[in-house]
Amino acid sequence: MIEIKEVSFGFPQKDLFKNISFTIEDGQHIAFIGASGNGKTTLVEMIMDDDKFMYDGKIIRDPNCRIGHISQFYKKPTAHTQTVFEYLCEPFLKLQAEIDALCTLMETAEDITPVLEKYQIALDAFDAIGGHDYETDITKKLNLANLGKLRDLGTEQISGGEFKLIQVIKEMVLNPHLLIMDEPDVFLDFENLNALKDLINAHKGMLLVITHNRYLLNHCFNKIIHLENMELQEFDGNFIEYKFELLQKKIEQQELSIKDDEEIARNEALIGNLRIIATGNADASRGRALKARKKVQERLIAKRIKAPFVAINQPNIRFDADPLELETPILSVSDLSIRFEDDLINHATFELSAGEKVALIGANGTGKTTLFRTIRKNEHPAITMAEGIKIGYLSQSLGESVDDTLTVLDTFYELGMPTSESIKHHLTHFGFSADVLKQKISALSGGEKNLIQLAMLTVKKSDLLLLDEPTSHLDTYAQIALENAIEAYQGTILMVSHDYYMIANCMDHVLIIEDNTVRKMSIRKFRKMIYENHFSHTYLELEQKKKAFETQIEKCLHQQDFENAKALAEDLDVVIQQMKTK
Repeated sequence: MIEIKEVSFGFPQKDLFKNISFTIEDGQHIAFIGASGNGKTTLVEMIMDDDKFMYDGKIIRDPNCRIGHISQFYKKPTAHTQTVFEYLCEPFLKLQAEIDALCTLMETAEDITPVLEKYQIALDAFDAIGGHDYETDITKKLNLANLGKLRDLGTEQISGGEFKLIQVIKEMVLNPHLLIMDEPDVFLDFENLNALKDLINAHKGMLLVITHNRYLLNHCFNKIIHLENMELQEFDGNFIEYKFELLQKKIEQQELSIKDDEEIARNEALIGNLRIIATGNADASRGRALKARKKVQERLIAKRIKAPFVAINQPNIRFDADPLELETPILSVSDLSIRFEDDLINHATFELSAGEKVALIGANGTGKTTLFRTIRKNEHPAITMAEGIKIGYLSQSLGESVDDTLTVLDTFYELGMPTSESIKHHLTHFGFSADVLKQKISALSGGEKNLIQLAMLTVKKSDLLLLDEPTSHLDTYAQIALENAIEAYQGTILMVSHDYYMIANCMDHVLIIEDNTVRKMSIRKFRKMIYENHFSHTYLELEQKKKAFETQIEKCLHQQDFENAKALAEDLDVVIQQMKTK
C-alpha cells in the first residue's frame, strides 16, 4: 500500500493541492482525473520521488516498492538500432549480462564474499521482474495487444501509437508493484486504444492512470481519484457510477445551497433593521442584539454548502463564423498524391462544402497528419480553397501554431487583443485565472496548452477550422464543451481525431484513409465500424441518451427546477445500469 497523508504543495504562482489524502492498495486500477493544470502530473512525480519536492504532509511507501512509469511525452527512435522484441527484452538481457559477468568474476576473485552479495542482489532483482519466463510473457502481451506482427520489425518502422503501446508492454513485463501511466491513450487510433484497454484490464498489479479518455474511463477502472479545486475525493467504483453520484450530489447540494442563501438573506435583512434601530437608540441591549445577529450571520456563511467536486469550471468555448454562400466547395482536393519514403497517399480526391463538418480518420501511420499539414499549407496544385476564406488552425504539435517561449499575455497580444484586461476576461471563459497571464506557454500542462490554442481560435472569426487532435490532453469537461462548440459552429470543419465520441456526436461524415487511399464514409457506417470493433451495437446510443439526460438535468438546475432534476436523474440511472452491462 502507498499512502498520501495530508499533503499540500504548490508553486509560487499557484497552489496545487491542500491537505489531500488517499491510498493505493493491491488490486486497485485507479483512474486519476481532474481539470487540466490542477497538479495531477506533479502529484504522480511526487509519488515516484518525493525527495525532489518541498511539501507538507507525508507520502508513505515501502522503500522496496518498484514503480513503473509511462510519461505523456515520449520520443520514438528514428534510427535502426533494434527490433521491437529486442527492445522489450533489453532490461532482462542487461541484468542477465550482469549476472553472467559476476559468475565469471567469482571464478577468479580472491575475496568472493562481496561478489556473492552482488550476485545474490542481481538474482533477486531478476526473479522480481519475472526474468525466468520473460520471453513468454512478452509474447503473450504482444499477442494480447494484437501487436505480434511487429515482433521482428525495427522500432523505427512502427507508428507512434504502436510504439506507445510497446512502452506500456515494456513497463508491464517488468512486474512493478505500481505502474503509473500519464495519458497513455493520447493519439492512439481506435485499434490501439482497444489494445490498451485489454492490457490495462489484464494487468495484475496496482495501476494509477491519468486519463481523460471516456472509453477507458468507462471500461477499465475500479476506483476514481478526482483532484479538483485543490481538494481530492476517492470513490470506489467505476467512472460512470462516479459521474452519476456527482450529479446527484449537485442536485442535492444546489437545493441546500439555495436554502442557505435564503436564510443568509433573511438574516441580513434582520441585521439591517437592527442597525437602523441601534443607530437611533442608545440602549446597549440594541447594540448587543446587533452584534449577536452578526455572529449568527458569520456562522451561516461559514457553514454554507461548499461543493468542490460539483462546482467544476467547464470552459465556455464558442467559435464564430459568418454563414457563407458559395457556388463552389470551400475546399477541394483533386488527385492528390503524397510521398514520404514509400507512397503514403495516392490519388486522394474529396470536397468540403461550406458548413460541412468532416473528420479525417485512419490507423496510426497512415498519413492523416501529413495530409492535414499539406492541406493547411495550401501550396500543392491539387488543393484548391475558396478565395478569401479565413482559416483557423489547431495543431497537435504546439510549435506549429504557438511560440511556447512567449508568455500567455504576449501570445494574445500578438493576436491583436488590445489590453491585458481584455485578455484576462477572455481566458476566464476557459477556466484560467489571472495568474496564467505571466506564465510561459512551455510551463503549462498539456491540457492547458490545448485550451490556450482553443482560446486563440475563438478570438477571430474563421470560415474553416482545421483541427488536429483537438481533444488531446483535454479533461472530460473540456471535451464536452468542445463538442458543444463544434455543434453550434456555423462554419466548416476538417478534423483529425481518434475520439469517436466526438466524431459520432458532431461530424456530418468521415474521410477514412485505408490502403493508401481516401474514401468518404457516412456517420452511420462509421458507427457500425466502431460497434463491430469495440462494443455492442447499443453502446453509443446509450452514451447519447446519457449525455441528453445530463444536459436536461443541468438546465433544470440552472432554472432551480429540482423536482424535474430528480425525476430525470431516475431516468438517467436506468440508462447507466444498461451501460454497465455493455
